[in-house]
Amino acid sequence: MEFTKEMLNDPQALLLLGIPIAKGLISAIAIFFIGRWVAQLVVKLARKAMTRAKLDETLITFLGNVSYGLLLAIIIISALGQLGVDTTSAAALLGGAALAIGLALQNQLSSFAAGVMLILFRPFAKGNVVDIGGQMGIVEEIKITSTILKTFDNQLVWLPNASVWGNKITNFSALPTRRVDLAIGIGYGSDLKKAKDLLVDMLKEEPRILDDPAPSVVVTNLGDNSVDFAVRGWAASADWWATRCDLIERIKLTFDENDIEIPFPQRTVHLVSEAPAPDSSAA
Repeated sequence: MEFTKEMLNDPQALLLLGIPIAKGLISAIAIFFIGRWVAQLVVKLARKAMTRAKLDETLITFLGNVSYGLLLAIIIISALGQLGVDTTSAAALLGGAALAIGLALQNQLSSFAAGVMLILFRPFAKGNVVDIGGQMGIVEEIKITSTILKTFDNQLVWLPNASVWGNKITNFSALPTRRVDLAIGIGYGSDLKKAKDLLVDMLKEEPRILDDPAPSVVVTNLGDNSVDFAVRGWAASADWWATRCDLIERIKLTFDENDIEIPFPQRTVHLVSEAPAPDSSAA
């Protein structure tokens, strides 16, 4: 029923016109409040399900907020439909706005998607020592769009998750143990057996070197200037760096004490003096 001026003086006509409007308004209010309650309940149940699935809290919060926003938008459009609003244009406007926002935030959305993958698959966790595309550091925080590393000289580096997920990731502390590998060379004039025994003893006496897997010392190469050993022992990942450095220092000092030569690149230059040219004037 359309409103006309004559209806102003006709209470019955106003009543007939007001009843559908009131019904629509009541329906819109009911849809909004009941729909909002249902949306909150659905999101709450979804959050509990994701928590039981042990998803990251950041991801749970983000997905919960996005889901609630989408459900609320659908509820508002449905409520407006009860008031006679053209919901087709409202839905089109909402879709256009979403598309424009998506195009403007392409990089951020890419980093968000990569952040979801990082949180789900967990190639590293907070506190791990990692190398991401050549950038080494300790994982300080994993956000939904970026990962923060603390470098060994105490600087913070923010990496977009899109570049993190798209790069080679090396996690140095994901596993409890790590092998210490040293390449040690001795001179050909040194006592090979004595040098090997000294290396074995140093590995056995180092408390941070594990007994299982057993350490090993083997001759790997007869080089141009040295006999080369591969010295290998396993240590806890947290002790790897300190153990490696201490072993290198101890090997040098022990070899010096036992007259074991550690060769270094040398070049011998022979100077040949040419005989003076004969003096032609003397002839």
